[in-house]
Formats: sequence, C-alpha cells, structure tokens
Amino acid sequence: MTSYAASLLSVNVGLPRRVTAGGHIVETAIFKEPVSGSVRVARLNLDGDRQADLTVHGGAEKAVYAYPSEHYPYWREQLGTELSWAAFGENLTTAGLTEANLHIGDVLQIGSAEFVVTQPRTPCYKLNIRFDRPDMVKRFHRSGKSGFYLAVTREGHITAGDEIVIASRDAAAISVAQIVQLFEERHPDPELLRRVSELAALPENWRDYFAGRVH
Repeated sequence: MTSYAASLLSVNVGLPRRVTAGGHIVETAIFKEPVSGSVRVARLNLDGDRQADLTVHGGAEKAVYAYPSEHYPYWREQLGTELSWAAFGENLTTAGLTEANLHIGDVLQIGSAEFVVTQPRTPCYKLNIRFDRPDMVKRFHRSGKSGFYLAVTREGHITAGDEIVIASRDAAAISVAQIVQLFEERHPDPELLRRVSELAALPENWRDYFAGRVH
C-alpha cells in the first residue's frame, strides 16, 4: 500500500429536484450539500444521494464523483464569486489529488470503502443551470479541471476528514489529465491514442471512442 498525502475535505449528497431553466422544468441532482458524520458508500450511491437522469449519470462506473479542492481558487477568480464545497455537484471534495497525479485504474481507500478511478467528467447542460451561466460547460471543458469519477469496489463508510490512500497504481500509468487532453485535441498523439483505446480500466464507451480515432 502506498501512503499519499491526500484527504477527504467534504462529503456531499443531494436528491433530484425540479428547477426552472429557460422556461422549462428540469430535474437535476447537481445541487448537493456537505454532510457531517459517517456516510455509507454503496455500490451505486452514497446514502442520501441520487442521480436524476441515469442515461447519462450514475451507474457502476460513475457511482461517485470527486473534485479537487485545488481548483476552487481558480473558479472563484474566473467567476468572481465565492464558492462552497459541492459547487460542482461533486460527492467528494478532495485535497492532494488532481487529474495530473491520478491514473485511470488507480485504487483509492477512504475510510472502510474502496474505489477505482474510472474516467474524467464531461458535464451536461445542467452545469450551466447550476451556475446560471450559459457558457459554464464550455468554460469547464476548456479549463481541463474535470474532476474524476469513481467506481465502488468495496462498500463501506467514509467521513469528511478521512485520509485518502492510493492503495495501488494502474500499470498503464495514464493520468486522468491525459484522457482529458486527448479528448480535446484535434490531432492527438497516435501512440497515446492507441494505448488509451486498449486501457482496460477505462469504461468501454471511452475506449470505443478513442479506438474510432486511431488511424
């Protein structure tokens, strides 16, 4: 087991709610709030948390969404507003982990639960609703500050303040940041594209997308 100077700053949950956006009623669970005490982690959800549209959110490979606290100063400056933990709809606000230092397939231990890093986030229009900004999804993509999804490999309990330990590193050593960059680049590195398309820890839909871009 590899010790790592990382910690869980906040555990955030929320249930779907209906909001009005652009004259339409939209159901979303992006509005989450920090909770105190021990929170149970199940295979598909944290206790008290749900996703509104399971066709694009949730599922085993996107059970939990984590966002680095290190990105908050950037967004506070960019948006000119104060932001509290959970502003991006994340379940876990972390310290010490970023897209650059985490690999797809890395195994994390938090409390008595275990997770595996599966993919970056590519947000839908509901991020625009959350910030009441029509350009927020574009800003988010351009920033490269995607956060990362986790699959639950061992159910358990987590608490804000818990240490986060990287229990094992994926042998391919392809970072979340590399996936984000590859997704955005018009002329990606062919060798990296091939490696990512064969990355077993990456969900099938991502592998298929990158395989389709291999020439």
